[in-house]
Amino acid sequence: MAGSRRARGGEASPLRLIVIAVVLIGLVLVSLRLMPGSPLASAAAARWGDPSAPVDRAADAPPDRSSRPSPSPSPTASPSPSPEPLPFADRQIDLDIEGWYAWSVLDTRTGKIIGSKNMDETSTTASLIKAWIVADYLRRADEAGQTPSDAKLADATRIIRDSDNTRAEQFYNSVGRSASIKRLISICKTTDSSVAADGGWSRTNLSPRDTARLGACIKDGRAAGPEWTKWLINEMRLVRGAGDFGIRKAFPESERKKIAIKNGWIDRTREQEMHINCLAIGDDWTMGVMVRYPIGMGYEYGMKNCQKITEAVLRSTT
Repeated sequence: MAGSRRARGGEASPLRLIVIAVVLIGLVLVSLRLMPGSPLASAAAARWGDPSAPVDRAADAPPDRSSRPSPSPSPTASPSPSPEPLPFADRQIDLDIEGWYAWSVLDTRTGKIIGSKNMDETSTTASLIKAWIVADYLRRADEAGQTPSDAKLADATRIIRDSDNTRAEQFYNSVGRSASIKRLISICKTTDSSVAADGGWSRTNLSPRDTARLGACIKDGRAAGPEWTKWLINEMRLVRGAGDFGIRKAFPESERKKIAIKNGWIDRTREQEMHINCLAIGDDWTMGVMVRYPIGMGYEYGMKNCQKITEAVLRSTT
């Protein structure tokens, strides 16, 4: 009997087998859940080489394009507003004027130049060039660290406002005569100008478009320099007497005082011609007008025609 009980005790009971099987199955399942890449791996398990903190599924999951916020459209740069048109029209004119004439306008905001087809043809400047001579004197004095005396400034005023020839000759000598005109060509970037054959200021050659460029050169400070530009332009607004004619006379009287001018007029006995020239500087523009005609017709004819040409290219205000 005792031997029979030991035999039964050595055999595994069904309950024990079930417990062992459950334990083994549990160990297998745990192993599969912990095995990297296993389909039973826990989503919360730490990944190989990753921190042990739980993974943010939203950050780890492939992006869902449908759930992305729509990007805000980048603001479209608004185009720069076009500048107000100048008071001049880009038109060719055919006037009943004796002799030769040409005109040009430069938009100082854009640098655009308009004018007659012959605006590159030259004529002698006469007193118009005095604006450059005074500008050159003032700029060079400032560059040398000098301040012109009150007497010199009074002389400059007479040259600009009253077109004084004697004082203009003195200033011209002080700035090197023809060397000054060469500086004009270089500094103001003129393309048609040339020094007079005799070296004198009166026979300097400018075209209408180079006259407009000279005006721009005065207006933006290249000619007289930053110290004296405002002073010079103000003097040119105060031109008086015989020299006050031409371009600004074509504008309403209320606008004329804002327009700076320097004109030139001379009878050329060698050529038997009158040479009349007009330079004007407005708020956003500069203009050059030049006329030549038979000497016997007098100054008044050319002075009026500078104004007539300007009126012909002004935009209609109606």
